Amino acid sequence: MGECDRDELREVSEAVLAVTAHLSVREVLQTIVSAARRLLGAQYAALGIPDGNGSFREFLADGLTAEQWRRIGPIPRQHGLLGAMLHDPDPVRVADIRRHPSFEGWPSGHPEMVDFLGVPIVDGADILGELFLANKQGGSFDADDEELLKLLAAHAAIAIVNARLYERSRELSIVEERQRIARELHDAVTQKLFSLRLTADAALTLIARDPARAAAELDVVRRLAAEATAELKSIVVGLGPVDLAGDGLAAALRRQIELLERVQEARVSLAMDPVPRLPAASEEAAYRVAQEALHNALRHAAATRITVELRRTPKGVTLTVADDGRGFSTAGRQGRLGLISMHERARAVGGRLLIRSAPGEGTTVTMEVPVA
Repeated sequence: MGECDRDELREVSEAVLAVTAHLSVREVLQTIVSAARRLLGAQYAALGIPDGNGSFREFLADGLTAEQWRRIGPIPRQHGLLGAMLHDPDPVRVADIRRHPSFEGWPSGHPEMVDFLGVPIVDGADILGELFLANKQGGSFDADDEELLKLLAAHAAIAIVNARLYERSRELSIVEERQRIARELHDAVTQKLFSLRLTADAALTLIARDPARAAAELDVVRRLAAEATAELKSIVVGLGPVDLAGDGLAAALRRQIELLERVQEARVSLAMDPVPRLPAASEEAAYRVAQEALHNALRHAAATRITVELRRTPKGVTLTVADDGRGFSTAGRQGRLGLISMHERARAVGGRLLIRSAPGEGTTVTMEVPVA
């Protein structure tokens, strides 16, 4: 086996192993796209996953410069050959893409492409996306190239299916948790509140003609109210993030970011130092602050990039969530409910919250949490 063959096998192995590594699905797919371009000697490679609305939820490319990306503009729509491949399970291999019946041209800033090889990413009868190459260096794409690209597309399908299964398992967990809470509310709290109301009604009817019995009934009201409060507290404790109890704040944040990477268009990244375990209340507060900051960035700030950092400091741990969204003027905005909640969570565990933002300049939320 030649040195070149060994290099190709190593690159295929790296691409395959990336599917099972602890990477986000976007990183796995980018690894496969880059490996496909290098292995098959193409100038350009790309992978698209449709969004169900005529465009692409993910569109990754390799071989393009930042300037070329800028000239191309927005993510392409599902038209022409890209759209046709999402409805046909057969590979497409042509010497000149411009002569294919489905070709409809490209934007003015798009690089010139001639020979083309594309394969669908399939799971059974479902087409999940497409992987394609253009401009073979030193020749044209052949049957061997097609077989290798189909292999890499199969591994891309594994990554996509795994991501969808993970998301469905999370959704099922949420549904199950809601059902559990509903059962507990019905079995415990609802019944106690019903008894409390009946007892209060009885006390009201007795207060004029039998004050002693009315007082006894009010004692029962007090006891039932205390029991209902205790039941509610126990249920609220059960609502805490499940990930925190076992693996800690760092692992919970990592899972949250991986989930957002799968379901959001914005790029969300995580950088962490090895951090010590914090008291349970501190980890819960930090996790909830991170959730609130991420929610604000994704839902209100229209951010395209969000960075979450968890750093060790001499006195404890610092959590930072920074986005490139529209930002806002902090003057007079500290009274917003979400901001109040984050400040209160930080103060409750002896920490401090800082918010930096300005219109058009994004937002940075920093929470400092002491170890002790």
